Amino acid sequence: MKAFIVEDEIIAQKSLARLLSQNFPDMEVVGTASSVKETVDWLRKNPDEADIIFLDVELTDGICFEIFKQVDVRAKVIMTTAYDSYALKAFEAGSVDYLLKPIDTADLKRAVARCRMSGGQIDVEALVKAMGVKLTTPVKEYKERYIIRLNDRLIPLNINEIAYVYSEDKNNYLVTFDEKKYIIDSSLDDISDELNPDKFFRISRSCIISSNAITSIVKQSGGRLKIQASPASSFEMTVSRSRVDDFLSWLEK
Repeated sequence: MKAFIVEDEIIAQKSLARLLSQNFPDMEVVGTASSVKETVDWLRKNPDEADIIFLDVELTDGICFEIFKQVDVRAKVIMTTAYDSYALKAFEAGSVDYLLKPIDTADLKRAVARCRMSGGQIDVEALVKAMGVKLTTPVKEYKERYIIRLNDRLIPLNINEIAYVYSEDKNNYLVTFDEKKYIIDSSLDDISDELNPDKFFRISRSCIISSNAITSIVKQSGGRLKIQASPASSFEMTVSRSRVDDFLSWLEK
């Protein structure tokens, strides 16, 4: 079988290629891409080259679902992402399977085995249940406070005090409205899942902001948005292109 890998993180791209080589001797990686544009260009030039496409959801220039609007995808698709919220849309787009990062070898073998099956047809509802993704989401309780460890002290911090959270130099920082900054151990993925999405929005992979911290928004070239926040940030606070539409809809709620 021939595989085409679409992944915007080079380390993850190489890791997946290595997993395929170690577990599937008959599989050859025939190409890689890191953006919607590169993927569409490759598929137009090589419409029948790949048997399987491993497709990351969030790419450098947008969401992978844009690919299906621009080109006929003939290969079987296995989507890969760190967010299970894309699962149902992945199946609607024709994905044979859906892998959460970091990719587990057993899950990878299951997905490839499904691709080898004639037609690659699946029972979407059964697969979603097997993956633990609920078709009807119960009311979720969000975090109300964090406990910040500062030397020998423990500081309880209410969610309403948080202006934004960001990553920089391998550390995650929490900034409060009274301009205090704390290092927090939790990852941005975990924090994003714990905060109420009505009040907080992940504008990029490295920043989550409270609606109350936004003072103005400036349009930039390339479709991005630049945010002015209060308190002011020490870094350029930009909304990723792939998140702009969702961000504007969130602001209007």
